[in-house]
Amino acid sequence: MEKLPPEMEPLPIRESESDKGILSTMDRYILVLSKLLFWVAGAGLIAMLLLVVADIIGIKMLSRPVPGGIEIVSFLAVVAIGFAIPQVQVLHGHVAVDFVLEKWPPRARAIINAITVFLSVCLMVLLAYYSFKYAGKLRRTGEVSMTQKIPFYPFVYGLAVCWVVTALVLIAQFVKAIAKAAKTWTP
Repeated sequence: MEKLPPEMEPLPIRESESDKGILSTMDRYILVLSKLLFWVAGAGLIAMLLLVVADIIGIKMLSRPVPGGIEIVSFLAVVAIGFAIPQVQVLHGHVAVDFVLEKWPPRARAIINAITVFLSVCLMVLLAYYSFKYAGKLRRTGEVSMTQKIPFYPFVYGLAVCWVVTALVLIAQFVKAIAKAAKTWTP
């Protein structure tokens, strides 16, 4: 496995024993929170797998599918995908097209990285805001799934929380990106 460049390294838990500042503490809490959400995503994925297997066995052997199986799988997909997003951001597991930037000088790359991370923070904040707003609307109107009558709003609230955690991860990465960009300006 190849080593990531320093700017792509995941958030450290603690860089050194003497580094006990607010950013190190924030990094530690963000990392724990994103890992917790990642475990929830994994549990959602396993539940999805078990439900699909049970549904197939029910259809083939008992001629009875799991009632509302498709609905429940859809809700579990929201959990599996949405709750994994913060940890994927911590690990820089997203797709990045940077072959053009590789040819640019380090200062320009650092500035563009900082701008990109800042815009990502803005996007996550907007997604969180509108997800919370939409979840509140779904709660007030009592929107539920068709077969099992499962309310939608808890899943939208959960997704909104994931956007907030992802925004926190990005804020920590933005601080690092600004620090790296500032280092390119000093001799």
